Amino acid sequence: MVYEGLKLVSRLAIKLLCREIRINNPAFLELKGPILIAANHPNSFLDSILLNTLFKEPVWALARGDAFKKKWHAQLLSSLRIFPIYRNSEGIENLHVNYQTFDACLSLFKKNQIITIYSEALCLNEWRLRNLRKGTARLAIQAWEAGIPLTVLPVGLNYSSFRRMGKNVHINFGEPITAAQVPLSTSDGIRYQHFNNCLQDQLKKLVYEIAPEDRDKLINLLGVQISNVEKKLLFPFAILGRVIHSPLHYPLRQYTLKKYGKTAFYDAVLSALLLLSYPLYLLLILITVLQLGFSVLSAGLITAAFPLTAWCHVRIKKQFDFQ
Repeated sequence: MVYEGLKLVSRLAIKLLCREIRINNPAFLELKGPILIAANHPNSFLDSILLNTLFKEPVWALARGDAFKKKWHAQLLSSLRIFPIYRNSEGIENLHVNYQTFDACLSLFKKNQIITIYSEALCLNEWRLRNLRKGTARLAIQAWEAGIPLTVLPVGLNYSSFRRMGKNVHINFGEPITAAQVPLSTSDGIRYQHFNNCLQDQLKKLVYEIAPEDRDKLINLLGVQISNVEKKLLFPFAILGRVIHSPLHYPLRQYTLKKYGKTAFYDAVLSALLLLSYPLYLLLILITVLQLGFSVLSAGLITAAFPLTAWCHVRIKKQFDFQ
């Protein structure tokens, strides 16, 4: 129930988190498993929030094992359909958990489910593809050896900003990889390398390569053109939206800056906090308006106007971190 509830909220709020989401092949969002989504990992768990929200079917995910250290963290992540995967740097003594996670993944694939794995095995706020680890190859080949007709779906995630709400996101799907493309009868080293070469070739086409100082390329690739007419029409509502949402946004932003401002988790944490708290904020507004003596209809209309003003602000606000 936790997963389903958050997915519903995310679908309602996605237009406030992102100004624009461009998808090169939206039909892939309707696919059913067994599918292994093999994605780059530029923006922590916001990557999973977006994929889980946009795909029609439920999506499981693999996440770094150290996020499961606290018992309540592990319980929460499990309720969100997230499994732990450990790297050597997170403790060799924990690597046995990976076998359990892979077994759980194979069971899900047999039920035609979808799982996301981040093939770089590391999150950094960058516009480039990093070297791929072997985890994706191992999981895919284990599934194929078990007779599961798994499809590996390469996905490139590209963000206009790693610091601003209302970002532009390009989600690029590549050509699916199947067992027929990998020499399964060869040694582990050869087939892992062959698989990674196939996946790397696909992801290179999907992930934008932008140097941090190349502002023109960032604007050209990920900018959204907003007409002057639209800016003028939305401006008064955008200002109102900024003002009436500041009691929610400002304290959450300050808290996230203090705790995560120097990490790759800042954007994802702030987005998640806003996502979880915004329905409560709207409920508080509704109750307050009713207490002021407005009718239920009037209070509902006033409350419904809040997200619309937030959308206006997101639509015309600055798009890039350097602005």
